[in-house]
Amino acid sequence: MSLASSAGEGRTVASIDPILSLTRPDMERVNDLILRMAGSNVELIPEIAEHLISSGGKRLRPMLTLASALAFGYRGDGHVKLAASVEFLHTATLLHDDVVDESDLRRGRRTARMIWGNQASVLVGDYLLGQAFRTMVEVGSMQALAILSNASAVIAEGEVWQLSAAKRLTTTDADYTAVIKAKTAALFAAAAEVGPVVAGAGPEAERAMHEYGLHLGLAFQLVDDVLDYGGSSGSLGKNVGDDFREGKVTLPVILAHAAGDEAERAFWRGAIEEGRNDDEALGTARELLARRGALAATKERARDHGRRAREAVMSIPASPAREALLAVVEFSVDRIT
Repeated sequence: MSLASSAGEGRTVASIDPILSLTRPDMERVNDLILRMAGSNVELIPEIAEHLISSGGKRLRPMLTLASALAFGYRGDGHVKLAASVEFLHTATLLHDDVVDESDLRRGRRTARMIWGNQASVLVGDYLLGQAFRTMVEVGSMQALAILSNASAVIAEGEVWQLSAAKRLTTTDADYTAVIKAKTAALFAAAAEVGPVVAGAGPEAERAMHEYGLHLGLAFQLVDDVLDYGGSSGSLGKNVGDDFREGKVTLPVILAHAAGDEAERAFWRGAIEEGRNDDEALGTARELLARRGALAATKERARDHGRRAREAVMSIPASPAREALLAVVEFSVDRIT
């Protein structure tokens, strides 16, 4: 199975087509279930939920749940309910994130908070979390419920940790890795791990899929860190430079600040800690990141996590589902090629 497609000038890029094809019938069921889960007699709830759900996200996380269950021969509907729950957990965190980050764009569209306000966004996010857990319970797997509920708590902890580290250049590489492991990778790991759980595949399969999801999530976030300084709004799903303007201390910034001279460190203090982060400053930031090799180092870190994700999934039996999961890794990392 080919993992690449033409992208002009002879270059090839990885594609998520394999997992799209593999999970299409089940994703139709997931989407139907999501619409039912978002239903409410309170008109604002489905209105806001539909705004975000229909905004064009790739739905990688629920597809990971479906594919990881299919990789171990699962037959049933538990994986559909878990996949919908995973998507609702993710959607709820996006609603909350946009409020915390004061974001005005999400996947090329105005954020819910810009249309309906912060209060409505937070409360609808809470509703979606409740619906996610209600649907998990219907599956009847205490282990799957434990994995996803733990991920939810870890994600919230990561968000608080990131908030406390915002605009603080004392944040270390290790600190930041811990934040993105909690904030982003935890849900990737849980989404992949519950597949073999519901399939009854056993502890080794569960560990393999957890490691796969964990390293895929870390790679995915690190690529986003790079794209914030050199991607496009379409590939990133938000305004390029948003992290910089919000004073987020991501890995490229940490590496460039550590390697910079005093004048460069003064620039980073002014931009990140003191809010001097207009478009001209963003241009300077890009120059300094290139000068100190910070983006290249972050890319290599992402590729390393991609390699570890591939190694983990290669330990499970060969199948079209395994090939699709491998293609997701290639796609996630290839965004920065």
